[in-house]
Amino acid sequence: MITEEQFKSIASKFPEVSETPKFEIKSFAVKKKIFATLNIKENRATIKLTESDQYAFSAFDKSMIYPVPNKWGKNGWTHLNLTKISVEILQDALTAAYCNVAPTKLASIVLPKSEGFE
Repeated sequence: MITEEQFKSIASKFPEVSETPKFEIKSFAVKKKIFATLNIKENRATIKLTESDQYAFSAFDKSMIYPVPNKWGKNGWTHLNLTKISVEILQDALTAAYCNVAPTKLASIVLPKSEGFE
């Protein structure tokens, strides 16, 4: 199970992330764009993915990672079950969500170009 401290530690490691509490939900944003929310009461996080990333991450286990069941889900918002997800998958999913909303310059810090690729 992912704890609140683990989630916050991973989400806050990206450049220029701000955390904003709102009741029992906390949001994590870059340049005022939210890429993740944390709802400890429900043991769930919600992240903003591209459609292809959402499909790929949901393929692991639909009880662990799944689209929000409404129009938000069709726009890439994806739930993470914190009682089932591993730290490694959480890190990968948060990285994808961050890079999805961050300006290109900040995203390139997190995912630098590989050698030989442009």
